[in-house]
Order: sequence, then structure tokens, then C-alpha cells
Amino acid sequence: MQALTERLGEEVGLSPWFRVDQARIDAFAEVTEDRQFIHVDPERAAQTPFGGTIAHGYLTLSMLSYLVVSAEIPFPPVRASLNYGFDKVRFLAPVRAGARIRGRFTLKGVEERPGGLLLRFDVAVEVEGSDRPALSADWLVMLQLA
Repeated sequence: MQALTERLGEEVGLSPWFRVDQARIDAFAEVTEDRQFIHVDPERAAQTPFGGTIAHGYLTLSMLSYLVVSAEIPFPPVRASLNYGFDKVRFLAPVRAGARIRGRFTLKGVEERPGGLLLRFDVAVEVEGSDRPALSADWLVMLQLA
């Protein structure tokens, strides 16, 4: 735990860029039954201020599981890493179909729990070429220690 508490307030991970293509957006629409035209109809979405289709906010949020793993954050040995929830999530900018995103993770809290640690991350999902993040979140992750 000490190694983690020494890193409080520091950026502890930055994932590689990941492309969010139309096929992924379409698959997410099918799974969630959210087929709003701004996600799945490129011709109609081209007439909106977005200029084309955009990813669902919840698709961007759900990508955190992949982005945190690909960021290779140096966790202590664990039996399991569990999504504990969010205290705050904001969708700040669209992720256009074909855009690349990455996750930036800053460690904001470490709390001992029976058999593990509760970590709090300040997360930003960045869009390549944009100054504004697509998503900002206060994310809680429970580590069950090995």
C-alpha cells in the first residue's frame, strides 16, 4: 500500500491510442438497444453539428476497462481487480466514428479494505487531436490482494 500512497496525485497510467470505429459503435448499439441515429446512421448524422456518427457516451465509459489494462498501471499482485463504481462521470465532448481515444489515469486515493485496497482514480478519456477530453470520471476500483 505504501508504494501506492507515495504516488497519490500522480499520473500512474496512460494507455495507447485506441480507434473507435463504426463497427464497434454499431455492435454497442445492438447490445444496448440504443440505435439513435447519431450513432448508427452516417448519412443522417452527417447533417448534425457532429458531422457524422458519434460513439455512445456509455461506450466510451465502458472502454475504461480496456484502457486501464492497456495503460499497464503497476498494481501490487492481485487475485482480482473489480469495478467498484463511479462518484462522478461527465461526457464532455463527442467521440466521432473513426477517432482514437486513450485513457489518462491519476491516482487520487488509496483506502485499505478487508482483503484489499480501494483505489480512486481521476480519469480522462482523451480524443486524439482535441484539447477537450471526451470523458472525465472519478472511478473506484477494488483490488483483492493476492
